[in-house]
This record gives sequence, structure tokens and C-alpha cells, in this order.
Amino acid sequence: MAKTWSLMIHGGAGELDLVRKHIDAQPYLESLQIILEYGQKILRRGGTALDAVEMCASMLEDNPLFNAGRGAVLNEAGKVELDAAIMDGKSLNAGAVAGITRIANPVQLARLVLVKSKHVLLIGNGALRFAKQHGSKTVSECYFITDKRLEEYNKLHTTMRIKENQKHGTIGAVAMDKRGNLAAATSTGGLVCKSQGRVGDTPIIGAGLYADNKTCAVSTTGHGEMFMCTVLAKHIADLIAFKKLDAASAAKQGINYLKRKVNGRGGVIVIDKYGRCSARFNTRTMVHGWIERSGEIHCKIK
Repeated sequence: MAKTWSLMIHGGAGELDLVRKHIDAQPYLESLQIILEYGQKILRRGGTALDAVEMCASMLEDNPLFNAGRGAVLNEAGKVELDAAIMDGKSLNAGAVAGITRIANPVQLARLVLVKSKHVLLIGNGALRFAKQHGSKTVSECYFITDKRLEEYNKLHTTMRIKENQKHGTIGAVAMDKRGNLAAATSTGGLVCKSQGRVGDTPIIGAGLYADNKTCAVSTTGHGEMFMCTVLAKHIADLIAFKKLDAASAAKQGINYLKRKVNGRGGVIVIDKYGRCSARFNTRTMVHGWIERSGEIHCKIK
């Protein structure tokens, strides 16, 4: 059994102008701190990386500050459509869901797909039917909608002038447990005022996330189409596998590749097989935090 464990989470990359927009960073930082403390308890007592990332992602989904679960952005019809995925680095098994409308924690449904389904990705009504068959509780669609998101939707839907800082938003978690097993989870409401039925990179294995005990665990955030076209999460894992890079170098080269190939913007969190953590982004901000080796918690927005 490995002596160390590591945990990273993120609340999305974007262009938040904290000064000009008078945005208070403290609620974001405090939320990260609380969530990391919960994840730390799981890993310290010998819990699995899968359990840790599911718990952290669920808590991020429950927090209306972030674009996932309750507080997610609205699509062009004023509805919430949610995507999520989770992956086990030991077995390479994964579960994912897309177009979810009535499940409070899509990442928990993704875990259920991983455990109970012979498939990897379920969508829409089929995913909802699967959830009900396995006892998942449903919520009203109104549960997800906050005053902030409704105001944002009403303003943008009439003008359709969507700024860069309003486009991005995803949450994610990556972990390595005491056994050396890696896991990743990602969840999102997608792009504000997106087309109905649009699915981004979040539930796409290799694009929105990836985990393999031989290399690393990755969760991405940014404009999903660009992450899908570059298969960025798997690209970072391959940099570690074939170029023998550490987490920091692979994350840096991955974001550089995203920019160079498709002029993409966003961020990644990475834990490599040795438990080394790295966050890299080319946006103004990325809400993220981590616990590594010493057990000290770090939370940042820039």
C-alpha cells in the first residue's frame, strides 16, 4: 500500500475579472477548502480514489456557485441539461451521462453507470429510466435553477452576446488513494444558452477526463468542442506515458497543445502516478485546490 495520497478539485476555468466585476473570491475559496477537507477524510482513512472524487464532485454540484448540478447554466430554452463522467484508473472502467434534467447529482448517476451498466455513456430519457430502475431519487427541474442563472439567461437570451467569461464552467476532481489507484470525475451544465441537446467534452472519456494507474488522472475545463477535437485528457496521459513527463510538464504541454492546435482556452488538473499534482490554465482564472504529500490544503482562483 502506498504511503501517500493526493487530491485535486476545480470549479472551472474562465475570464472572471475579480476586480472590475467586484466578484468576491472568498466564497469560492471557502467552498474549495470545505470540499477538500471532506475528500481528505476519505483518503486518510484508506478510502478509494473513486469514492473521493465522487464525493468532491457531488459537493461541487450541490454548490450553486459552480456550473454543475444546482446552479448550472440554462440552455437556449431556459432549461438545465447536465453532463457528468467518472473513471477508474485501476480498471479503466468508466461511467458517463449526458442531457440529464432531473437527477440532483449527475456524477453519482455516472458512478451508477460504471458499476451497474454494461455501457459507458447513457443520455437523456434513457439515463433517467436507468436511474429510476436503480432507485435514484429524482428532483424537479426547478431545483437546479437559481436567480443568478435565470437573470443571466434572460439577459443573454435577448441579446445573444455571450462573453468569454460566461462560456466556460465545469467542475472536476482527481485523486490518488493509498493503494496508488487513480480516479477522475467531471460534471457540468455546459455552455450558457447552448443549443438543446448539445453535449460537450465532460462525459467524453479522453476529452473531459481520463484516469489510468500507469500514467495519471486528468479533469479538464473550458470550451468543450476544443477539448473533444484535441482529446486533451488522453493527450496529457500520453505525454506522461511516452515522453516520461511529470504532472506539471504534461499539464503545461497539454495546454500549449490546446492553444496551438485549435486556439483553445481552458484548464486542466492532473495527478500523476507518483501523486504529484499540477494545475495549468490559459484563461484569466481557474478555481482550483489541492492536497499533496504534506497534507496542507491549497486553494486558488488565479
